[in-house]
Amino acid sequence: MVKLDVITTRGGDGGETSLGDGRRVRKDALRVEAYGTVDEANAAIGLLRLHCTTDAAADAMLARIQNELFDVGADLCVPGEAGARLRVADTQSARLEAEIAEMNAALPALRSFVLPGGSAAAAHAHLARTVVRRAERLAVALAAEEEVNPAVVRYLNRLSDHLFVLSRHLNGGNDVLWVPGGTRG
Repeated sequence: MVKLDVITTRGGDGGETSLGDGRRVRKDALRVEAYGTVDEANAAIGLLRLHCTTDAAADAMLARIQNELFDVGADLCVPGEAGARLRVADTQSARLEAEIAEMNAALPALRSFVLPGGSAAAAHAHLARTVVRRAERLAVALAAEEEVNPAVVRYLNRLSDHLFVLSRHLNGGNDVLWVPGGTRG
């Protein structure tokens, strides 16, 4: 059970924060950057949800994903094998894959790269996708230096794909397509 009575602790005033195992690290540590960027992605998805009020299925997926991103952050904030801790599982990525396949089956095949845009919802989905990609890059960089649950990287990779396909779904398959330089008028 989480209980947060005191929000302002002043513990981070010196530029350090506590990891989930209690260890103090600098706020610009790679692990903190990784789970902080996951938090940023979650906030971007919160904004996206404001534009999905007429698509109950998309909103439900995004609500679940927001909770899963808290799982990702919890996994990343505890280094190593710290006993019984919350871990991201490959079943979460498998669910994303199934949703990707279902949404993609209803969309026309792509014949060009897609530009971020179209509807407000699709534009926010693209923004969330790019933040998730940054979180993934940071998790990969962290994994090169310290132990990271490989399911975290897989989840972030699938989530960015999910948000891409969701953006196409939210645009009703009316993608904003890239026009290569030599063909722009």
